[in-house]
Amino acid sequence: MSDISISVEGLGKMYHIGGELRRSTTLRDAIAGAVQRPLERIRHPGAVSRHSDELWALRDLSLEVHEGEVLGVIGSNGAGKSTLLKVLSRITEPTEGQISLAGRVGSLLEVGTGFHLELTGRENIYLNGAILGMTRVEINRQFDNIVEFSEISRFLDTPVKRYSSGMYVRLAFAVAAHLEPEILLIDEVLAVGDAAFQRKCLGRMEDVADSGRTVLFVSHNMQTIRSLCTRVIELRGGTIINSGEPSAVVDSYLKLLGGSDGEACWSGDDRPGDADVRLAALRIVDMNGHAAPVVVSSQPLLVQMDVDIEHLVPDLTIGFDLALADGTLVFRSYQTDANPDLWPELHLGRNRLECEIGSHLLNDGRYTVFPRISIDRSRWIVDEGAVSFDCQRDPGKSPHALAQKPGALAPLLAWRRGDDAP
Repeated sequence: MSDISISVEGLGKMYHIGGELRRSTTLRDAIAGAVQRPLERIRHPGAVSRHSDELWALRDLSLEVHEGEVLGVIGSNGAGKSTLLKVLSRITEPTEGQISLAGRVGSLLEVGTGFHLELTGRENIYLNGAILGMTRVEINRQFDNIVEFSEISRFLDTPVKRYSSGMYVRLAFAVAAHLEPEILLIDEVLAVGDAAFQRKCLGRMEDVADSGRTVLFVSHNMQTIRSLCTRVIELRGGTIINSGEPSAVVDSYLKLLGGSDGEACWSGDDRPGDADVRLAALRIVDMNGHAAPVVVSSQPLLVQMDVDIEHLVPDLTIGFDLALADGTLVFRSYQTDANPDLWPELHLGRNRLECEIGSHLLNDGRYTVFPRISIDRSRWIVDEGAVSFDCQRDPGKSPHALAQKPGALAPLLAWRRGDDAP
């Protein structure tokens, strides 16, 4: 018997974009349109119809995933990661190609997928189980484990439309991971949960993989990809451009993202974002506003972001991740973390935002800044693009400064004798 859990051959998914919908309100309109379109093609044989613009989210993608494998899927926005998972979970049909899945599929793709908002948490557990093909006896066997894992027992009989995004994800993950699907598909929705819950989820995914089942995991957290996955693929333009051992693929991806010298700028439609909010620039600068691809640890630095706002969006949060060269997250900071009394309101047009990273904090080494713009920290608008910079410790500040300290940070902290404490 083959141990192939997922087999994909020549997979393609095409969307029509940019065209106007034509509606024939009468039989006369329909007949006129049917006659006019061939005449237009005869008159303008070289023209491309705006009614048939095509976007291939996936193209000629072939892949095999073995039972018990944890496959990480990485790539920038628009690479096809989420589309791949939606096609595999049968949320959307492929345009071309063949898919073979050996077993039941459980998926957690985005907040709002798979639950009926009018039903309670309890009812949605049984609904999802039925969709997966589970019997009521099988669901009952796992029911208490699901509720305990989700930590929302008080709200189990509340309609899920009243859940916060965090509560929703807790229950959705608990259901997807405990109803024993042979294949588990997970997009990066775990960013909504707190750190403790994320650790629980990662532990559960490891348990699922150890039991011989298959996991496909999409994430922008490269450290999680390194530690959890047995193999990683990188998508670009809807096809696989790299596949192999996690560290090698992640290193190649980060090198591509963080190759800039402390500054990245975008213009026009190339700006990351959507119709409401776009990122125009990301820079590392010194306190005088000069570009600083190399900084000294004894001096503060600024992370500078130029954000173009076309429409003011409620609960908009703008920030960044600071990561080590290997993808390990050092910290995440949002502008909403600051004192609201000191923070100016965002306005339409260009907004320049700056975050100060204090002196005597960073260690020697290379760091990468990843921009993060989201709605209520749950729906990502911008999570692509990056700039890197090098930090050097100032040897003139201490006789011990030349010695490399371990760790991501090297803060200068205050010490005192315990008996001198107030």
